[in-house]
Amino acid sequence: MNSVVNGEYVVRAIQADEWPEVKELRLRALQDAVAHLAFLETYEDAAARPDAFWQERALGGAEDAASVRQVVAVAPGGEWVGSVTVLMEEAGSTDWAGFPVERRQAHVVGVYVRPEHRGNGLLDALFAAGLAWAWERGAERARLLVHEDNGRARAAYQKVGFEPSGVIVQLESDTEKRELELVIARG
Repeated sequence: MNSVVNGEYVVRAIQADEWPEVKELRLRALQDAVAHLAFLETYEDAAARPDAFWQERALGGAEDAASVRQVVAVAPGGEWVGSVTVLMEEAGSTDWAGFPVERRQAHVVGVYVRPEHRGNGLLDALFAAGLAWAWERGAERARLLVHEDNGRARAAYQKVGFEPSGVIVQLESDTEKRELELVIARG
């Protein structure tokens, strides 16, 4: 399902064959001034990955994937300018960091909008598309992690409805991130 933002940007799920665009946007995100706070990998590590990695990543987050959805904002002319990835986590499993998952939930990762395209509703549209996909799959809540020093991201996430859950996640890198959540209103 595609949506149009401000009459010009198209927000949609990626296709499996769009791995070069997935790679380019991720590398761009990893060069952002707060990338060291926002992402769990470095530009150097990501740039060194073979094409097969990016092909698998695109396939795993494409429109017909079952448990991951990557949504992008495409500007006129075809340039990818933003992305949100949503991972479905099943109750009774453990998440990517080894923590127990208590209920079916969406974990939002890889949030990025190019600086020159910020502040115009793209982030809201990306979240709306990614979360709609998760709610359709029975997610009871969505969560994401944000570094305490990443005030810009924290404010943006709260603007789209996420609130602190009270959970603090200690990562292997000795980095602390706060969990924000958005619980779906049912009924």
